Amino acid sequence: MIEIKNISKTYSGKVKAVNQLNMTVEDGEIIGFIGPNGAGKTTTLKMMTGILNPDEGEILLNGINIQHDPIEAKRQFGFVPDNPDVFLRLKGIEYLNFMADIYDVSDELRRQRIAQTAETFQMTNALNDTILSYSHGMRQKIVMMGVLVHSPNIWILDEPLTGLDPQSAYALKEMMRDHVRLNKTVFFSTHVLEVAEKLCSKVAIINKGELFYFGTLEALKSQYPGLSLEDIFLKVTQHE
Repeated sequence: MIEIKNISKTYSGKVKAVNQLNMTVEDGEIIGFIGPNGAGKTTTLKMMTGILNPDEGEILLNGINIQHDPIEAKRQFGFVPDNPDVFLRLKGIEYLNFMADIYDVSDELRRQRIAQTAETFQMTNALNDTILSYSHGMRQKIVMMGVLVHSPNIWILDEPLTGLDPQSAYALKEMMRDHVRLNKTVFFSTHVLEVAEKLCSKVAIINKGELFYFGTLEALKSQYPGLSLEDIFLKVTQHE
C-alpha cells in the first residue's frame, strides 16, 4: 500500500512542483500516473522513493514513513528512474549482483531470478558486457532486472516502457499484471494513454503539481460521455 498525505514540493522557493497531493493506493492495484511534461510526476516519484524530501506532508509505504524510517521503507519498493544511465562502468551481471547484495538476496535465489529475467528480456548474452556499451533500451532492461532481483512488494516506475522493444514491453506489462495478482502494487508514470487504458486499474492525472483525478477510467469516461480518452485528458489537463 502507498499512502501519500498532503505532500508539497517547491523548487527555489518559487516553483510549486507538487501542491497538497493526496492519494492512497491499495494492494493489488496498477496505477497509471499521467500528466503533461512538467506536471510534477517525476518530482512525486522522487519524494515517494526518498530521493527528495517533501516540504510538507508524509508518505507511507506499507505503513512505513519514508522520512522517519528510510532504510526499512526502501526495502518495500523497487524503483526504475526515468534515466537508466546508472553504473555505466559495471558489467550487467556486476550491477545485478550489486543490487542483490544490497538487499541480501541469497546466491541461489539471485541466480534463478537473474537467469529468468535475462531470458525474458533477451539479455542473457549481454550480461558480461559493460552497461556503457548498452543501448538505451538495454539499460532500461538491466535497471528493471535490478528491481526484480530482490522481488519488492511495491514497484515504482518512471516511464518504464520508454525505449523497450515490443517483445520486452509486452513482457513487462505481463509482469505488472502478474505482480498485482499476488496482491502487490505497481505505480508507474506514462505518457502513453493507450497503455494506461489497457493496463491500469486506476489512473491519477496530475497537472501543474495538482491532482485533478484519481479513480477508474470507467468512472472518468462517464463524466465525459462521447469523448475519447485523449480528448478527456486534454480537457482535464487544460482545466484552470
